[in-house]
Amino acid sequence: MDKGGLRHVVAVGSGKGGVGKSAVTALLAAELRRRGRTVGILDADITGPSIPKSLGVPGPLLDRGEGIEPATSRSGIPIVSSQFMVEDEQTPVIWRGPLVTRLITQFFGSVRWGTLDYLLIDMPPGTSDVPLTVFQTIPIDGMVFVLTPQDLAALIVKKAMNMARDLHVPLLGLVENMSWLTCPHCQKQIDLFGSGKVGRIAEEYGIPVLGRLPLAPRVSELADLGRLDELGSAELTALGAAFEKTVDEATKTSMTVL
Repeated sequence: MDKGGLRHVVAVGSGKGGVGKSAVTALLAAELRRRGRTVGILDADITGPSIPKSLGVPGPLLDRGEGIEPATSRSGIPIVSSQFMVEDEQTPVIWRGPLVTRLITQFFGSVRWGTLDYLLIDMPPGTSDVPLTVFQTIPIDGMVFVLTPQDLAALIVKKAMNMARDLHVPLLGLVENMSWLTCPHCQKQIDLFGSGKVGRIAEEYGIPVLGRLPLAPRVSELADLGRLDELGSAELTALGAAFEKTVDEATKTSMTVL
């Protein structure tokens, strides 16, 4: 498939559920918007979509005969998600693999994304049908991996990284989520899940650490209200800058190789 007006297409995932990769995707998209970039989100987590809820986007997707028009958040982020295709947010998507993978290709190729600096693909957990479809059919520039400080999260994210590497998808960098908790009384940083492994994994794979984000109650509060894109912080500012620099460098390297 052709990129059309999409300058960069980047997958964001972890291989493991529960590490906050959808929150990181939404927060990164919002930060890129604050930096003046145009950015959209393809929610590829078909059976567990959370992007619409966290950004307060009820849908629907419209098709007036010229392609699917994405729903748009209040902050101007176009979004496509399976959540827009069910009756309410509690209705499950009970589909077999072929239907799920077909929807992913339609979300990319049949949606009128227009011209975007970045299309972020929020990946589901695992290393099966959907990641394989994304890697093999969508022209992505690379993937960012999200993990938390536990050994188990590090183990699973390595599976996803190895899958991407085996399928010749550039590994762009790591984001450690829930890295610390700031005590509301003494302001001391607490490593709630232990000391992170992100630096060691980054060195092992030869990729950068793009950022470390804290475990903050404000994240879940704003996500529940559908206003996650309102959150800003020094850590997110640094993440946005590192992300843009890394993607630009990876694109230049790819063009040089070609």
